[in-house]
Amino acid sequence: MSVLFDTNAVAAFEADAKDAYQSGGVLRHTIRVVTGVVGSTYRFHKIGKGMASPRIPQTEVIPMGIGHTNETATLEDWYAAEYTDMFDETKVNYSERKFLASTIGRALARREDQLILDALEAATIPAGQQIAKTFGTGGNELNLDKVRRAKRIMDDLSVPMSDRHILTSAGGIEQMMGGTEQISRDFSNLERLRDGEMGSTPWLGFTWHVMDNRAGAEGGYEISTNDVTTYAWHTPAVGLAVGKEISVKVDWIGNYTSHLTNGCYVGGATVIDTEGIVQLTYDQSIAV
Repeated sequence: MSVLFDTNAVAAFEADAKDAYQSGGVLRHTIRVVTGVVGSTYRFHKIGKGMASPRIPQTEVIPMGIGHTNETATLEDWYAAEYTDMFDETKVNYSERKFLASTIGRALARREDQLILDALEAATIPAGQQIAKTFGTGGNELNLDKVRRAKRIMDDLSVPMSDRHILTSAGGIEQMMGGTEQISRDFSNLERLRDGEMGSTPWLGFTWHVMDNRAGAEGGYEISTNDVTTYAWHTPAVGLAVGKEISVKVDWIGNYTSHLTNGCYVGGATVIDTEGIVQLTYDQSIAV
């Protein structure tokens, strides 16, 4: 049983317990994912650009010489576990194992997010694809100018219009909602942005994702004082290799007269193509 369980055991409780607020994974469906990987590494292949040549009659065909490169994701083993004491289970009328399974599953999903974020932070993003905190007429907050510039950068690099994503903090989305153009019907038909709900409908070409503050736990997006460094990316630009999907199992451990609820996951992430990524920095403390 969890070591802090004693306070629950001294009195009768309601039939349904409530687990703590905590999010699960956010980023897996936004990138390229390969499952069933065997081994400790996986290579994501990248095919370079090609350029057509004019045809000259009665001359040999000249190959384009398309380059083939790869980026390697290193897989790591992760687990999350907790014991449930057999005797203490009789002292409350809710199933702790049920809540532990949910908590463990979400913890591993957040760890998967962190592997993806760590890969983005480790990549060397070209200077021309970095948008400084001071960029834009609105100020140092996350503003429309920064998002429009991210779109322009991707457009200039021939990044496909579909499958573009952008990650922001709660402070960043609050700032975006505070802008007149973003929430005005004259400029936007995106009801969810005006309502503060970010769903699957893209805005300015990006599908928006809001991540909670995980700085004290998994790590979360990079924060320096109040400055958040985050990213916009194209789905195939980032890869996740999964050796073992998230699974939660309950085993009886006789030596401890307890059940062990244990979650396992094996995976690793890497940036495949930096041309599909834009880095943005903003001060999330600014009130708009």
